[in-house]
Amino acid sequence: MSYKQILYNTPPTDAINPSLTNNGTFRLNTVPLPTTIPADKLLIRVHYLSLDPAMRQWLTAKRSYIAPVELGAIMRGQSIAQIISVGTSLSKFKPGDWVVAYSGWTEYALLSAKEVQPFTVPAGGRPTDAMSVLGMTGLTAYFGITEVCKIKPGDTVVVSGAAGATGSVAGQIARIQGAKRVIGLAGSREKCEFLVRELGFDVAVNYKDEDWKRQLKDATPEYIDVFFDNTGGEILDACLARANRDARFAICGAISQYNTSKPKGPASFMTVISQRVTMKGFIVFDYADKYASAVQELGSWLAQGKLKRKEHIVPGGIEGAPQALVDLYKGVNTGKMMVEVAPVSEALADKAKL
Repeated sequence: MSYKQILYNTPPTDAINPSLTNNGTFRLNTVPLPTTIPADKLLIRVHYLSLDPAMRQWLTAKRSYIAPVELGAIMRGQSIAQIISVGTSLSKFKPGDWVVAYSGWTEYALLSAKEVQPFTVPAGGRPTDAMSVLGMTGLTAYFGITEVCKIKPGDTVVVSGAAGATGSVAGQIARIQGAKRVIGLAGSREKCEFLVRELGFDVAVNYKDEDWKRQLKDATPEYIDVFFDNTGGEILDACLARANRDARFAICGAISQYNTSKPKGPASFMTVISQRVTMKGFIVFDYADKYASAVQELGSWLAQGKLKRKEHIVPGGIEGAPQALVDLYKGVNTGKMMVEVAPVSEALADKAKL
């Protein structure tokens, strides 16, 4: 029996080439499934792959919080997986257990105990929550709003990429934490309606509208106290122009700049001086020692219905991951984007009920 992997093939200069056959960014590889399991390893089967904007930076960034993926290596990424077989020295695991795995883009993987994180589905939850509201996505939003922006009751909060995985959670946390007004920026009328009707944002602005800057101005009559940025570029500039005195800007991502060889910084930078703005970039790993308490609070909000999740799951197997990643940068998703590598119906029977 064999299984498929997706390997990093060719560095992109600008946008990712999703082709798996014509000198694309990635290529498909097939390898035999192990027949024996080393004593210190777990054989896991991947069911869902997480797709994240930072993946573009992982391919080419020379100086970042993590080394770039090496050419010829399995594409980096987290997954929701099920343990199939357990090495003899790992008695705390058993076949059928669900884990968050640092597997990369592969259907199966032999991993050490340090490369997986067991999780228990909380009341009202589901395993895919470990990739979204209760995983790195939710934690990034949580720490960005509570630790970096130090949200206060009465703040006016703006979130860019607000209908995406992290932005949609960040805006909800701001509301839960007492923000006076929460404004989201998104790329379609449908996404804006979702933010207001489903997630409780006060206003949503479609940045593809010709007059979006005027809409942003109208939506922030008392200026912006907190800005959670996932996009960079022109949106960051526009929000700097609306910054309140002592505003706090959490720079989580810059998806508008990832697929260009000449990214641009903010042109409205003088506002940082005149309004005493604090801008801070952050990585969720900075707060690893606080993960447990944060997940507990996020899980409580989810169970109480204060926090809602939204998933965009791409079916069809691992071969769809490259195109899905390209689509992520095009903004086709609302909420957390994942690739379904294997449906839950194919999980080991004892643990298949989700």
